[in-house]
Amino acid sequence: MTDTIWTTVDSFTDWLDRANGTDEHEITMRILKLTEEAGEAAAAWIGARGGNPRKGVTHTRDDVADELADVALSAMVAIASLRMDPDAVLTRRARVIAERMPDPADAPSRAACENRST
Repeated sequence: MTDTIWTTVDSFTDWLDRANGTDEHEITMRILKLTEEAGEAAAAWIGARGGNPRKGVTHTRDDVADELADVALSAMVAIASLRMDPDAVLTRRARVIAERMPDPADAPSRAACENRST
């Protein structure tokens, strides 16, 4: 990740700490913020797909990507609020997930998956 991202995460975490404190309630609020941001990402995707016929298409893929970035940044702030290093946690989790992934050559084709569901 870029220095800009980590500087922003650190600055925002510090600002929240000064403004709201660092007790368990505040950490809970920061973790719950993820749910709010995820809801906004979901709403943007619904809007990008025109999922509400009354509203039609209201968002773009860029809007969706921005909302997803807000989710990621909020998660990093929540991790930092737990007094953990978000970079180290994300790197560790990426390694765990990478180890779980099957070899791409073993993945069934899309057609095979579609045939199984019919």
